[in-house]
Amino acid sequence: MSLAQVHYISTAPGDAEKTAGRFTAVGPGVSQALLAEIEPLVGYALPDGASHRPADAELRSLPQAFTYAALSDGSRLVGRTAPARGEGPAPVRFHAHAVHIPSGVPLPGDRLPVEAWRSPHWVSVTPVGGTLPDPLGALPPGPAPVREGLDDFAVSRGPWLAAVLADLRRASEEAPAGGPVVLVERQNADVARWLGLAAVTLPRESVERLTFTTYTRRPGSSALRVVGALPEDAAAAREAGLRVHVCADRPPVDGTPDMWARTAARVWRSRAPELFQEARELPGDPFAAGPLAVIALCNGVALGPEERAAAAGWAAERPYALDAERIGRLVEALASPGIDDRTGSEFDAVGRLFGALDGRCPASVTAPLAAMLVTEAVRGGNGSLELPRRDAFVGPDGEAIAGVLGPEILTELESGAGGARPVARTVQLLRVARLLGVNGTELLPGVVDRLAPALLAEASEEAGPPAFAPALLELLDEQFDVRTALLGALDRIAPEAPGAVARFLERVALPFTGTQALPHLRMCAEVPGAMTTLGRDRTAVWHRVLRAAGLSPFAEPLVLRTAVGLVWEDRAPTVEEARMLLEAATSDAHRAAGTWARLVDAALGAPADTEDATALAHDLLQAFPQEIGGRERAALQLLDLCRDLRTGAPEPGWAEQVRTLRDRAEPLEPAVQERAFTALVERLLAPDRPGAELYDFVRSDDAELIAAYDRAARSEPTRARLRTHPAYAADCFTHWTAHPHAGAAWTTTAAALLDEVLRPAVRAMTAEAVAEVEETVGRTGSSGRAVAFRDWNRSSALGRLGRRIAGRVRRG
Repeated sequence: MSLAQVHYISTAPGDAEKTAGRFTAVGPGVSQALLAEIEPLVGYALPDGASHRPADAELRSLPQAFTYAALSDGSRLVGRTAPARGEGPAPVRFHAHAVHIPSGVPLPGDRLPVEAWRSPHWVSVTPVGGTLPDPLGALPPGPAPVREGLDDFAVSRGPWLAAVLADLRRASEEAPAGGPVVLVERQNADVARWLGLAAVTLPRESVERLTFTTYTRRPGSSALRVVGALPEDAAAAREAGLRVHVCADRPPVDGTPDMWARTAARVWRSRAPELFQEARELPGDPFAAGPLAVIALCNGVALGPEERAAAAGWAAERPYALDAERIGRLVEALASPGIDDRTGSEFDAVGRLFGALDGRCPASVTAPLAAMLVTEAVRGGNGSLELPRRDAFVGPDGEAIAGVLGPEILTELESGAGGARPVARTVQLLRVARLLGVNGTELLPGVVDRLAPALLAEASEEAGPPAFAPALLELLDEQFDVRTALLGALDRIAPEAPGAVARFLERVALPFTGTQALPHLRMCAEVPGAMTTLGRDRTAVWHRVLRAAGLSPFAEPLVLRTAVGLVWEDRAPTVEEARMLLEAATSDAHRAAGTWARLVDAALGAPADTEDATALAHDLLQAFPQEIGGRERAALQLLDLCRDLRTGAPEPGWAEQVRTLRDRAEPLEPAVQERAFTALVERLLAPDRPGAELYDFVRSDDAELIAAYDRAARSEPTRARLRTHPAYAADCFTHWTAHPHAGAAWTTTAAALLDEVLRPAVRAMTAEAVAEVEETVGRTGSSGRAVAFRDWNRSSALGRLGRRIAGRVRRG
């Protein structure tokens, strides 16, 4: 091996070169191009405050720059730049001594660059005459191994250790981002010690990429990956946007998120650097926290909860990577009773580890993990834990744990706080009780009665399958008695909340195997598929869902309630659907199921133009005379009266009855009121209307009813009848002028109808028809009324006409 040497010295004031320095000796093979690269790497600037003429002790205390750099041709440079005694006008000069390492050639002895830090080879003067000895065949290390004293140094730098190691790791990547990492120390030898820590901690290929210098005044302009600086240059480095670690100042407060670096720091503080090489022998990413955390725990290094979780998680994925001894030591460390800061993620990782080791290792090895998991499940409330199998607690170990945890489980299950207790918690307690052989048979009915509604409530708060679903399904698969009781409780709830149960079953596929009838649950499970297949045909969906129950509504009326609730959960049936439901089951079945109220809603909620609504109202009043009362009964009676007004002969007094029923039914549905008012006024406008009914109507002075009468009188059918039936026109004239002293609503409306409806109709008649109207008015009224009609027909002044009509009527 042949390593060319290079010597460089700063120039003194007055030198002719006018440069910072010059090469005083260059070994063979180092080109001028490389020298141009090397010159800035070996430069030196005195620190602020350095004496112009230092004493020997002061000169020795000035910082030295130990540098390792990569050159553009792939070769490397290792060297030291140190202050030296000068002469004349330059009492302090600097001298650089470096060796050039060709590309692909390792250092002698396959050493790392940092091992040459204190090598006795470095000299502070150029050989006499500038003649170099033969190229070096060796570069001996310092008088002591590089790792000597690093334990003490690492402990002294404990607060900075994790953050610095994290940045050194990033700086050693193939393409690191950003500028150099700046290590600020009062002594540049401590920067070299940081690099020694990195050399032990990082894999060799990473260390070889970690170019550095232990001292520079200009960190921001350095092309190296790690640079050392004095405290007075820290501020400028920060302003340059560099990662700066001031290890000569107050300890940092914030920790690093790099879990590998935190674990490495704990290893160093435990004075166990040999564990890094042991960890590198394990499979996986060299900078994953898992392998190093596993080795650290196996060797008694105390770690934090995140690091312990990383160790457990890594071992769970690679249980084959550890021998029996290491597995035992890892389990012992993870399950140590002295740990009091475990987290949920740590328990989850331990659960996965137990699952990976269960069956692979003897139960005596995994028993501490099993005990740790069930204790956390009961006392810590972690509902996501992977629980061990039941046979993990066979024997004295299981009896001991059951004796401690069993009473706690039963006490909590028995408490009446089940409704407020999360579902995952109840499920976990039931699973652990079975796992430990705790007998809770007497408590089971009360537990499931509280658990069933809690399932629906929690599931409704989430989109998609609820978080407790996997554990719940495992519970039902493990424990037949719990499955039977819980499915029965949900089946009893379904008639009261069928939609909620159906949505729950869509998200959680409960097992319906076995001999349980569960008619309501089966209906709830059927409805999504039925709606998908049959679309908007709710009648067909209802029949299909009802068939899924396997029971007739005559035998079990509650299936009728469940089916109706599933199909018409958020709406009333249409009138046609309601009549189908009424015909499909007896009134007794609807009465027992409580579905008669849905039928009432259908009748009262029907649009005003729905023909069958009045017939449905009549049937409901006949079928449920005791159940329907109050406002709903009055509204249905109003619809029934509409039926009689249009198709039959209602009892006398129906005009007043409409008003009475309307008032009793307040707040009345607009469509029902519209239908009732329309039926009443159409009957009052009919040619054969009873005069007494019209009289009662007029005298009521009901503004809403009179307005409805006005709208009906202005409708085209009424106008056509007025134009084509003189007798009807005469009848309307008689009645519209017969009550001059009625209330203001009628008087105003009648006058408007005479002028705006009847007058255009009469003017459209032939002379013979008008004469017939006049003759009919006189025959059915009086001669004075006939004269009044004649005058009205000739007049165009409505006000004068009203006064004349009133006078003649009084005289007649």
